[in-house]
Amino acid sequence: MGTGNEYQQNNKKMMNQKYKGIIFIVLSAFFFALTNTFVRLSGDLPSVQKSFFRNFVAALIAITILLKDKDDISIKKEHLKYFLLRAILGTIGVLCNFYAIDHLVMADATMLNKMSPFFAIIFSWILLKEKLKPLQTIAIIGAFIGSLFIIKPTFQNAEIIPSLIGFMGGLTSGAGFCFIRILGNRGVKGVLIVFFFSSFSCITTLPYIVTHYAPMTLKQIFILMMAGTAAAGGQFSMTKAYFYAPAKEISVYDYSQIIFAAIIGFVIFNQIPDKYSWLGYAIILSMAIMMFIYTDKDTSQQ
Repeated sequence: MGTGNEYQQNNKKMMNQKYKGIIFIVLSAFFFALTNTFVRLSGDLPSVQKSFFRNFVAALIAITILLKDKDDISIKKEHLKYFLLRAILGTIGVLCNFYAIDHLVMADATMLNKMSPFFAIIFSWILLKEKLKPLQTIAIIGAFIGSLFIIKPTFQNAEIIPSLIGFMGGLTSGAGFCFIRILGNRGVKGVLIVFFFSSFSCITTLPYIVTHYAPMTLKQIFILMMAGTAAAGGQFSMTKAYFYAPAKEISVYDYSQIIFAAIIGFVIFNQIPDKYSWLGYAIILSMAIMMFIYTDKDTSQQ
């Protein structure tokens, strides 16, 4: 009897963790949709300069939280390599994404960036040895196909170099997610990961800012500060999400960013999705619901 109760308690705990992961990954998608909106509204500025302000604000927020909570900001020697890999991959991902947003049509840039959850699944399998079940794999592929209906990328018209850079951004971001989970499994707080990543990104891009700074208006500064605030919200939420659940169970929900982007696009830019976009929404939501029901049923039967 005791063993049965123990199984039930463990299953309940696992389900609660998964629910929290889903909530935070959707929240992260919303914040990152806002980030891209602000980046686009900031105008014609160098991508590196935009990324610097994005991460500078996130670093300030993170260090404020760490000091307020009087947390230990020292990093254990055995964790340093994972912090560095997360920071390096994350910085490359942000730079590539912002470059793609500036040099490709918004749809193509978004599509390439949305490869990151797909790569997160692959790298979780390679690095974390997280097993994939057939239906979960189908759901991820289905969500990816759905996003193609929404974005309808015109790769034949895109410049090859910006396209490859955008693709690299999706790959490196997906790989970076795995190191967040590794650090989370080792008991490292998410706010410390955000602070290290954001600070690392600012330090590595600072030389370019000093030598190639582009003058900005007060409006542009304010918009980039808002982009940084939204990005900080996205980073904190994403970090929390991968702490609570493995990529195979929650990555598909990151595609909700496309839905948020469509809503924001309608409200701010008066853009109305076409019939193919609505079909893409239906496919993504169907895949998300299917995987949610499957993982819920699978967990409860264990």
